[in-house]
Amino acid sequence: MVKLFEPGTRERFVDSVCGGMSLLAAAQSVGASVGSATRWWRQSGRMELALVVGRKDGGGLVAPIPPSLPGKPSSSCRRSLSMMDRSLIQAGRCLQMSYAQIGIFIGRDKSVVWREVNRSSSPDGVYYASVAHRLAAELRRRPKAFKLATNGPLCRFIEAAMDEGWSPGLIAGMLTKTFGDDHTWRVSHETIYQALYVQTRGELRADLHRNLSLKRANRRPQTRDRKASSPYKEAFTISDRPAEVDDRAVPGHWEGDLIVGPASKSAIGTLVERTTRFTILLYLPDRHDSQTVAAAMIDAMRDLPKHLRQSITWDRGSELAAYEDIQLALDTKLFFCDPHSPWQRGTNENTNRLLRFWFEKGSDLSVHSAEDLARVAAILNRRPRPTLNLKTPAQALNTLLKEAA
Repeated sequence: MVKLFEPGTRERFVDSVCGGMSLLAAAQSVGASVGSATRWWRQSGRMELALVVGRKDGGGLVAPIPPSLPGKPSSSCRRSLSMMDRSLIQAGRCLQMSYAQIGIFIGRDKSVVWREVNRSSSPDGVYYASVAHRLAAELRRRPKAFKLATNGPLCRFIEAAMDEGWSPGLIAGMLTKTFGDDHTWRVSHETIYQALYVQTRGELRADLHRNLSLKRANRRPQTRDRKASSPYKEAFTISDRPAEVDDRAVPGHWEGDLIVGPASKSAIGTLVERTTRFTILLYLPDRHDSQTVAAAMIDAMRDLPKHLRQSITWDRGSELAAYEDIQLALDTKLFFCDPHSPWQRGTNENTNRLLRFWFEKGSDLSVHSAEDLARVAAILNRRPRPTLNLKTPAQALNTLLKEAA
């Protein structure tokens, strides 16, 4: 016959064990058998039991004593939840309150409550404040053992996955999805990177870094001043560009980039005027280094009226490292986009997409002559544009040239 207990009996038992009472004494205090008490703890406790030495409160097994007792704050840091906070979270969960309601109740954001409940709920799905508080104290203990220095099977799994081309981020994500709450088989991508780049940490193979996409043997310091060796450290950025460029009300502002062939062995330069969408193609037959691109751009734009070459916005590529020569020769300003932000040259990106009709991706661009580029540019500039009320870029540019005459 199954014995029925009063509501709250199990919670009082768990609180007693977490308060330092032995399992046997806690079981007797709530009128439960040792078998029931042991089962309750295994189902709801998140810590191993430890043998008591020199205790006279009933003997048996008790939970390990954490650095700070429940109810006594271990730190004045506001980031750490107190025992009172966790007790209110437990009460809120019992009343089926939402995370947002509990957060307002304890003066914390709902995400804090959500993480606390999901991190510290017992295997039976119930959140016990006393268990969560002791678990938090255990997790704060320092120093911690490096997981990949003590877990050989996990290291072998990571090595096998990286040999299959998996990234540390993918490995960490799959471990989380596969093993869930089993933290012995969970590891962050940062832990894997540390084991790869600091060989004194962990047991991963010393050559495993070669399986990374960048194949670096050493981590690049994030605190290094990368601008010190950059050719663009004195250049204008897109944030310096005048506001008049954005609304396209004033003509003479261009956007440029390269479209490249396989392995970047061939390229064509593209320049698009933002107001009229007029396109100029730069012929780069042999190479597309900074000096070649600068010479081609100067030659293509030098005959334009001054008011039609006010600025050029370009991607932050090495092909425009000689930007100062361009500025001086054309009496213009060059603005560079933020890294990895092609959308800041939206007009040019759209034009490059149209140009791929003639210059397909993966094709060798060096087979096209200067006459071919002039013919394609003429076709594109005769194409009606909805953004110009179906006028062509050539017509729009011609209107600007007549107005300036």
